[in-house]
Amino acid sequence: MGNKLTKRNEDYSKWYNELVVNADLAENSGVRGCMVIKPYGFAIWEKMQAGLDKMFKDTGHENAYFPLFIPKSYLSKEADHVEGFAKECAVVTHYRLKNAEDGSGIVVDPDARLEEELIVRPTSETIIWDTYRRWIQSYRDLPLLINQWANVVRWEMRTRLFLRTAEFLWQEGHTAHATEKEAIEEAEQMMNVYAEFAEGHMAMPVIKGLKTESERFAGALETYCIEAMMQDGKALQAGTSHFLGQNFAKAFDVKFASKEGKQEHVWATSWGVSTRLMGALIMTHSDDNGLVLPPKLAPIQVVIVPIYKGMEQLEAIAEKIGPLLKELRGKGISVKFDDRDTHKPGFKFNEYELKGVPVRLAVGQRDLANGTFEVARRDTLTKETVSENEIVQKIKFLLDDIQKNLYQKAHDFTYDNITEVNSYDEFKKVLEEKGGFVSAHWDGTIETENKIKEETKATIRCIPIAAKNEEGTCLVSGKPSSKRVLFAKAY
Repeated sequence: MGNKLTKRNEDYSKWYNELVVNADLAENSGVRGCMVIKPYGFAIWEKMQAGLDKMFKDTGHENAYFPLFIPKSYLSKEADHVEGFAKECAVVTHYRLKNAEDGSGIVVDPDARLEEELIVRPTSETIIWDTYRRWIQSYRDLPLLINQWANVVRWEMRTRLFLRTAEFLWQEGHTAHATEKEAIEEAEQMMNVYAEFAEGHMAMPVIKGLKTESERFAGALETYCIEAMMQDGKALQAGTSHFLGQNFAKAFDVKFASKEGKQEHVWATSWGVSTRLMGALIMTHSDDNGLVLPPKLAPIQVVIVPIYKGMEQLEAIAEKIGPLLKELRGKGISVKFDDRDTHKPGFKFNEYELKGVPVRLAVGQRDLANGTFEVARRDTLTKETVSENEIVQKIKFLLDDIQKNLYQKAHDFTYDNITEVNSYDEFKKVLEEKGGFVSAHWDGTIETENKIKEETKATIRCIPIAAKNEEGTCLVSGKPSSKRVLFAKAY
């Protein structure tokens, strides 16, 4: 009995959708474009949250919570911001329902119209900056380093579980600083935190870079990003960090008295990652058999499946396993002993393979007699027999090795699929035949960027921070360019 997913090379998109549902990560809900995150999927998200939250606190940030609703007038205060989000806003206009007079059900009570309409937050800059005006008076109140874990709503017409949903979960950091330099350093620091999390926890290599003007966050002066490559050669923006300059401080009149006693506007940043990271995790590592999880984010790192006939044999195995479970848990390893008598071992093997559990142990009568375990690793699907006095060391080694191996494999794939091109024909050919990131010279204009996007569907993913200066000419206009940028088709 296999897991029977559509194969990735047949239909990558269908494979992804089937995997999310079959591995019990999430499902579509009764609300169009919104998802239900199931316990197993949420357990992975909780591990992501815990890892990131610790990194935020280690860099001096504190968590707070701000309202879900934003007065419409707030949104209109920062012109670029409202223009960027207007098309995706859900608006609350009334606050009461009543029974229809003709008995046809419930209708909105027209007398209960809100004085000022409220926007369901698409992002919280405006409500937070309105609050910061009250919190910041003097240079002693700075820097203000706040994060919130929340849900946001951006009305999307074409949705996909985790990758693009009308409501999603995320964190958003919002900071205020006395100087431009400090705010830029903060925005860069948070991009680095995201990159470290992606590579260290998710085993997902990323390219750090700057967004072009047209791809920047609405209201930002600079957007820093991490871009990852999925197995189908498409790019996925995994996290962004924005230097907002003084735009929001001026829009909401957030000033502080400097050491010299002058009134100055503060400098701002905002930064966020969302449940999109779940999509990135799935598409970076998983295979035709199902999910493949890096041990650091796996809700169950080790599963033990007993193979037995009758309760007596199961009890003998359970007794044998008891001390091992205790020892592994004592070492902070999450382990599950699956003693369900409602499913056969073969079913369980498939289930844990589909769910991406990194290490699987099987123990039957012969193992009991020989003092051994059959050990399978999810990333390479290889099996070996390990003696009981070496099993704990072996498991620790495997969890480490699987984490490293997944990163290395994804790293090699990413860098094997970055292609330098020097002509527009070559650019189109690589995009069509190979995909991945295309590294090319660009003249820095929005016109050229738009032309390429219209003709090839590829966008500039980022101007890599590591890009070296080299003289070249733009592939479309022939104008001079000083460094290469990365283009790709993206999610």
